[in-house]
Amino acid sequence: MRVINVVGARPYFMKIAPIIRAIRSFNQTNKKNQMNQINCVLVHTGQHYDYEMSKVFFEDLEIP
Repeated sequence: MRVINVVGARPYFMKIAPIIRAIRSFNQTNKKNQMNQINCVLVHTGQHYDYEMSKVFFEDLEIP
């Protein structure tokens, strides 16, 4: 399964972070069964983009 998360503004990164962590956890527990893996893609729209601020959010929230 493929899940595409489209995120634009800063508040939504905080909302999407726990979802991405849950998908990672799910994939870790289902490592042996490739058919059960979730391919998670994050699309950053660049709304209000600032490299330094985005970098901090991505690092602190552990978003790939």
